[in-house]
Amino acid sequence: MKKFEEKSIASEAIFKGRVISLKVDDVTLPNGMTTKREIINHPGAVAIIAQKDDGKIILVEQYRKALERSIVEIPAGKLEPGEKPEVTARRELAEETGYDCKELTYLQTFATSPGFADEVIHLFVARGLFELAEKAELDEDEFVELLEVSIEEAEEMMQRGDIYDAKTAYAVMWLKANKMK
Repeated sequence: MKKFEEKSIASEAIFKGRVISLKVDDVTLPNGMTTKREIINHPGAVAIIAQKDDGKIILVEQYRKALERSIVEIPAGKLEPGEKPEVTARRELAEETGYDCKELTYLQTFATSPGFADEVIHLFVARGLFELAEKAELDEDEFVELLEVSIEEAEEMMQRGDIYDAKTAYAVMWLKANKMK
């Protein structure tokens, strides 16, 4: 048994979409009481710290409807069924930035919103970037603008709220802590 485990005693599927599904579980708590948990299931994603030889990182600015605003992020994308995170990372790097890399290093996997979602992001660092001769296509519903910034500029963007998501803030802090240019 896991510490503080909540055992599901019933589950009701509420919604199934292209990216997520929502269910409501009745659970028994460690103290024997019962409650409901609303859970979003997500296939998982990757995020890539794309660092150029001069130390600058490639970011993408895009509109996020859930926030009703544009934010600046590291390249990222959803895992396709059966796809390995490394494959997704290279695909998303190509689609969103027009680059591939000589070196792709896995950093870690972390939960995005563990209070209500099972989504995890597999974080990679891409180095030895080179532009693709033939650009990959963005998804038909994606519109992004590329930015190349230093770590210091990325920190300023965090202070202004341009960088607003946890995965990108984590990436910037990781680069700073690991004394990257």
